[in-house]
Amino acid sequence: MASQAANEHSNRRYAVGLARAFGGAIIFGLPNLMTMEMWFLGFYLDRPRLLLFLIVNFGILVGLSRFSGFEETASFKEDLLDALAAYGVGVIASAAVLSICGILTPDMSTSEIMGKIAVQSVPTSFGAMIARKQMGGTEDQEEQDVAERRAGYAWQLFLMVAGALFLAFNLAPTEEMILIGFKMTPRHSIALVLASIVILHAFVYGVGFAGQEQAPEGSGFWRLFVFYTIAGYGVALLVSVYVLWTFGRMEGADLGQIVSMTAVLAFPAAVGAAIARLVV
Repeated sequence: MASQAANEHSNRRYAVGLARAFGGAIIFGLPNLMTMEMWFLGFYLDRPRLLLFLIVNFGILVGLSRFSGFEETASFKEDLLDALAAYGVGVIASAAVLSICGILTPDMSTSEIMGKIAVQSVPTSFGAMIARKQMGGTEDQEEQDVAERRAGYAWQLFLMVAGALFLAFNLAPTEEMILIGFKMTPRHSIALVLASIVILHAFVYGVGFAGQEQAPEGSGFWRLFVFYTIAGYGVALLVSVYVLWTFGRMEGADLGQIVSMTAVLAFPAAVGAAIARLVV
């Protein structure tokens, strides 16, 4: 009897988690689902690069599952299943919204339909995975706080990667990234890099946002600056280069243009890395 009640409670809790996941998928994915550049990406994006990006995104979801999944997990297998569920929710939510909005039509080829859904499943699956953090109750938050206290520096860097990737993905497909990079002079690029570093450090350690990182005990300014702020900006740069390459933004561009575009995209990516702890 007790076992049956426990199973019913577990199933009910998982059902609530799935409902939250669909809500998170819609909330986090809607800006992309309603953006024309994202529709076109599903049509022309190089398929091997898209597949690689989906694999990378899935790896991020597996890592996030340990701290922000549908329910508390205790093994890699459970994290894997959680990530698969988040991807499934992302795919269903993306297909539903795109169909309702008339973006997916019966006369489209299978490749185009699958491409559009696959591209949109990245932000929607991310939203599905972190819905527990954003929509969960006190009990869920307490479980996450315990898990985070057990994590260390590697977890902080992983969070930065997740936050940078999510925000960079939202902006990289837009033409404005190329336009801003074209308009910027080397002086502007240097100023933007410095501003990105200052904002990243301030957001994480100086402003006092709820959920911000606590400086490790006994750490001085320079240690924090090098191991967290500079490392975080390095993460933002690497993520920006990878996303720009994935979306084909580097094709035909010279070194100067690539550097400018990377500096531009690294600005929101750095912000994403800084606020990842608040979101995830």
